[in-house]
This record gives sequence, structure tokens and C-alpha cells, in this order.
Amino acid sequence: MRWDHLAENPSTPQSTGDAALFGASAVTTRTFDTPEFRGITFHEVRARSILNRVPGASRMPFEWTVNPYRGCTHACVYCFARKSHSYLDLDTGLGFDSQIVVKVNAPELLRRRLAARSWQGAHVAMGTNVDCYQRAEGRYRLMPGIIAALRDRANPFSILTKGTLILRDLDLLVQAAEVTDVGVSVSVGFTDETLWRTVEPGTPAPERRLDVVRTLTGHGIGCGVLMAPVIPFLGDSPDQLRATVRAVAAAGATSVTPLVLHLRPGAREWFMAWLREHHPSLVRRYERLYAAGAYAPTWYQRRITRQVHELATEFGIGPSGPGLPRRIGRPGAGGPGGERPEQPEQPEQTQLTLL
Repeated sequence: MRWDHLAENPSTPQSTGDAALFGASAVTTRTFDTPEFRGITFHEVRARSILNRVPGASRMPFEWTVNPYRGCTHACVYCFARKSHSYLDLDTGLGFDSQIVVKVNAPELLRRRLAARSWQGAHVAMGTNVDCYQRAEGRYRLMPGIIAALRDRANPFSILTKGTLILRDLDLLVQAAEVTDVGVSVSVGFTDETLWRTVEPGTPAPERRLDVVRTLTGHGIGCGVLMAPVIPFLGDSPDQLRATVRAVAAAGATSVTPLVLHLRPGAREWFMAWLREHHPSLVRRYERLYAAGAYAPTWYQRRITRQVHELATEFGIGPSGPGLPRRIGRPGAGGPGGERPEQPEQPEQTQLTLL
């Protein structure tokens, strides 16, 4: 396994420079003989950095990210972050789902970095690579320390998750929202239970995720829904889109942002293998739809976006711009300068997590 001289994947919204994140002497490997962790190996590391700067060429609407985990037990067959496991000489298929890197010193590293004179209090995004509220968080409890560090410095942040475990930290989120801008988005690409069980086998059910939206909203923390991914030919029928947007509206979401499935290297191979096994009749259609690369054609993306936004209007939800994290702040607070980030005319669709 390659631990030394490790840098985060330069194609993802992270960069840590030339220094290794951690050395081999800092790695402890553990397994736990409990039902929820059976078959999963945890590699506990003491990271050398935790705040990752987004490359300047990125279209992400934030500059800094925190990712306390690598690999994800959500096991979403389409997860774009799978490729990052190859930089550790780990398998991007089953290995990504079962070999989890845990940065056990993430809270203390973040607290130290936020206290540095050089830190200017920029927005920090979490959940942009793998889910910070995956099952491992139930054991390692890194997020309470991370949120507390951000709260204590009144540092704005956002979280994107498929995990219901975020409700464990509800009190901390409420406290943070009293002193800074806090944004929460929950990822729900569809409400079809059959599709969920096959493509997102390790995640909470879509309805449970929508319960998170209800609870957060009920406690004064507005919560948007990233409708991601919309899966061509499996989750994109008019009836499926309508059912999903209706459920999102009923949960009280402040926004709904559709993102069509994209298949980057690493994810593409794993997803197509799954497709050949479960839906062989769709393989040729996918090969044609994604013939030009990782993204579905612009005409298809625009069609889905238009349909979802029309449904959002019908059900009384205000859609947010493609790829933007929902930022919820104190009453009357907006984004930086009270304005929303400027959007490019035709942004490249970017799935922000496992999503």
C-alpha cells in the first residue's frame, strides 16, 4: 500500500502540495467484529494536513475542503471518488467500499489551522469527496470536534451528506448557525426504493434522508436537496422525477438542485460492470450517451434541469444554481457580501459527493 509521498487526487477539489499527508509509521489497521462493520478494514492515520485548497482551475464555488475519511461504506456504484483510492494502491471497486482511511487527528489539526494568523476565515466545504457521515463516523466521532472548531472561530461552512448521522450533531449545528453561516444539503437523487437498494446499498433509505431535511428545517436550519445523481434510463422518467420532487417539497427543503450522473475514470468502470450485470440491455445506450466523456450530453442535462425546475416551481421549491452548495446563515445573512456567488453561463455539472 502506498502511503508515503501521498497527495490528494489533483482532479478532485483538493490539493495539499508536495508534502506527504502521512507516513507509513502513522498507520494503524483495525477491523471490528460487529455487524455494521463486518468485512470493513479501517486504516487509522495521523494526517499532516486537513484543510485542502481547491485548485484555481476548479469551478467549485468554494476554496477549501475538509475530508476526514477516504473510501466510503455507502458503496454507491457511481461514486466519482473511487479513483482516489488508486493513489493508495487500493482497489477502486470493493476496496473503496471496504478499505476506509480515517484521519483520526482531523479535529485537532483543523482547530490548530483555524487559529493560525494566516487563516482568513474562508468558507469550508465538507462532504465534497466522500461522505463525512458514513457509518465510520458513528465509531470515530470526528465531526463533532470539526464542527466545534468551526463554531468556536465563527467560521462559515457547509456539509453535503447522505447520512442520517448528522442529526446526532444537531445541537452543534444550531450553535454554529447562531454565530456564522452554515449550509446543509442532503443528497437524494431519487425515491425509487428498488433503485436505491441496488445502486446505494450502504446508505440510509431516501425517505430517512428526507426526514433529516424535515428535522433540520424544524430546528431553524434550512436544508437544500442535491437531487443527485439523476440516473439515465433508470431514474429519469417523468413519473420518477415528479415523485422525487414532490417528496423533497413535502420534506420542507429550501431548494432542489438536479445533477445528472457523470462517470469519471474509476467510477465509470465500476458502474458499467454493475450495469452489465443488472441491466445488460442498457449498456449500449450508456455507451452512446457517454461516448464523448464523463458527462451526459448538454441537451440531456438541460432537459432534466428544466423538468426538475418546472416541478420545483409547481411544488413551491426555489431551485438553486447547478453545483452550488446551499448556504444557510443567520436571519438576514446571505453569502459573502450578502450576494450569491456568480455562476458561469453554462457550468459543467459537478457531482459534489458520492454522490
